[in-house]
Amino acid sequence: MNTNANSNPIIYEENARDRGALLVKCPDRPGIVAAISKFLADRKANIVESNQHSSDPQGGTFFIRVEFECPQLNEKRAAMEAEFESLAESFSMDYRFTYRADRKRTAIFVSKETHCLLELLWEWQSGDLPTDIVMVISNHEEARGMVEALGIPFYYIPANKDIRKQVEEKQIALLKEKQIDVIILARYMQILTSDFVSEFPDKIINIHHSFLPAFIGARPYERAYARGVKLIGATSHYVTNDLDEGPIIEQDIERVNHRDHVADLKKIGRSIERRVLARAVKWHLEDRVIVHENKTIVFE
Repeated sequence: MNTNANSNPIIYEENARDRGALLVKCPDRPGIVAAISKFLADRKANIVESNQHSSDPQGGTFFIRVEFECPQLNEKRAAMEAEFESLAESFSMDYRFTYRADRKRTAIFVSKETHCLLELLWEWQSGDLPTDIVMVISNHEEARGMVEALGIPFYYIPANKDIRKQVEEKQIALLKEKQIDVIILARYMQILTSDFVSEFPDKIINIHHSFLPAFIGARPYERAYARGVKLIGATSHYVTNDLDEGPIIEQDIERVNHRDHVADLKKIGRSIERRVLARAVKWHLEDRVIVHENKTIVFE
């Protein structure tokens, strides 16, 4: 099995290079879907999936994701994007084209706890995360062996609040050098500064071991136990400069009761964290997420 970091054992569909997606948000009004459909049909593109949502049909915002196949898409894409500009202007669209052939380059950040990292590596090995895992960065050494065993470069960069500025300068330079598209915080227990976050808007995905907005910040399981909660959960969200308040991509929960102590909550919580982060990452990689203000529209 090939486990090179830039070539995981994924089996591509035969038409992968002819598959693209168009994501749009704009003021809601009649004719948007018809105009997009006609534009694609005129260019011999076949729509294979279409999802849409309106925040309010009377003057709200309209969101749509259209996945399509088009023969020789790679040769046509530049012209297609240029030709779409006039249509987009007429509907005041905020839009982007994405292409299946353009695999995103991912960096994973992790600290001591490796359960979320392991889930991502398993999903990647299984072909369910369409990305190139270019590197893993950690402020601890615990994950080195499992990462390097898969041929993925591992960077040990010690970090704490006293050297945060120097550490982030080094991390940013490395991420830019490797042309990273997505940063996944797989239980990376360091707070990122506004300088770091501003370099990668809507490109940093975090897993918080709590069902936000409850128990923001550190030690959520201990606080949940003290509060006597009956549900615990996890939240995956984009990172912004407001701690644990970025646009939420995915959440999940499980029931607990008075018999469950902090250790039990953590064990249950790790299982939730793994699946929540993996789903959020997959949807981002497949370009199924539109960020609008501090919310997301997720076309699963």
